[in-house]
Amino acid sequence: MDDVVIKFENVSKLYRLGLVSTKSLSHDINRWWKTFVLKEEDPYLKIGETNDRTKKGSSEYVWALRDISFDVKQGEVWGIIGKNGAGKSTLLKILSRVTTPTKGIIKAKGRIASLLEVGTGFHHELTGRDNIYLNGSIMGMTRAEISRKLDEIVDFAGVERYLDTPTKRYSSGMTVRLGFSVAAHLEPEILVVDEVLAVGDAEFQKKAIGKLQDVSKGQGRTVLFVSHNLASVKAICHKGILLKEGLISYSGPIDETINQYKEENYSEKLRVYYEDIPQAPGNDNIHLKLFEVTPIEGNELNVESGINFRLQFYNHRPGIMLDVSFKLSTASDITVFYSGKILTPENDSKEGIYEVTFSLPPFLLNAGRYNMMLVFGENQHYILWSCDNVLGFSVDNTLTGQGYNMTILPGVIKPLIDYKHRYLG
Repeated sequence: MDDVVIKFENVSKLYRLGLVSTKSLSHDINRWWKTFVLKEEDPYLKIGETNDRTKKGSSEYVWALRDISFDVKQGEVWGIIGKNGAGKSTLLKILSRVTTPTKGIIKAKGRIASLLEVGTGFHHELTGRDNIYLNGSIMGMTRAEISRKLDEIVDFAGVERYLDTPTKRYSSGMTVRLGFSVAAHLEPEILVVDEVLAVGDAEFQKKAIGKLQDVSKGQGRTVLFVSHNLASVKAICHKGILLKEGLISYSGPIDETINQYKEENYSEKLRVYYEDIPQAPGNDNIHLKLFEVTPIEGNELNVESGINFRLQFYNHRPGIMLDVSFKLSTASDITVFYSGKILTPENDSKEGIYEVTFSLPPFLLNAGRYNMMLVFGENQHYILWSCDNVLGFSVDNTLTGQGYNMTILPGVIKPLIDYKHRYLG
């Protein structure tokens, strides 16, 4: 169809772990002979495992993407979601021609502007002004076209004071603001944006989301957007693709895609316990022994029960400043809080089992589904081990007096507010 501007046809990407090409003369010759001389399929395409980063594989080849096919029409905004390692960034890099597919075809109409990571396309010895012209030239803009947009780009990015300063002196947030502003204002037909907006501050993220909406709705341009912030994806995108281990798990309207992601990534786990430490989740630094969630009062987790958490883990690193952090998120991947505790501030950790407990008071969390992530660290700087979605639990609603009902109202928290009122008439 004429209005299709991006077309993926059975696109796959195969990597050999830790190596560029095959790093084997016999493999390289075999690949060259089969693909270029005999015009047959790459023999190493049949070797490889799906890209599940949580499991140790037996093959040195791994599929980052496999048989990806979909069409994007002009003016559509697609959200690409999935867990880390699902293939989201690889898909955008292939579209942006940063890397090539192992097999399959991609067709795209028009100029593509990409913002894949902090500083994409920037030369850090050049000033902000020079980089604006450099990026615009790369996208095929004339100097006159860039000059017409210059003031608008600088104003949106908020870097006027530093415009003639080399970008190597910019903070990551400033670099992202300028990079996004350049990509969004130089009028590409297709705009590709990865998770980089997470680096910016809240005010800029709000501006960026508004600009993406304006680019798609007001200017009729096409946007592909990758983010773990499902609220932003829902606000910006019309359609979505859910990737899982390099495959399309679901594709459709964005609300349905997000709901599918929630279902696939939530599992009810109120307690995990491992008797045998060597078989428990962990690594050479940390092994998990016990993690559980229980109500403070009663037998059910609900908005008025309060919640107890208890963690036990085996530490293999004596003599360090040991800390542990807890990240609680909703099933929509909205962070409720991120909080941690230094367990051995005097660098005197011991090898053995540590226990950490804490509670959340009644009338704090709204009804809904939640996941807990653990991060163990050394000196509040080095990550010893982390584990996502260790616990999954639901908080039920309750009928508690006048003013409360069984409906799950919007919001993450459900505070018990002591309202005061009087008649002033």
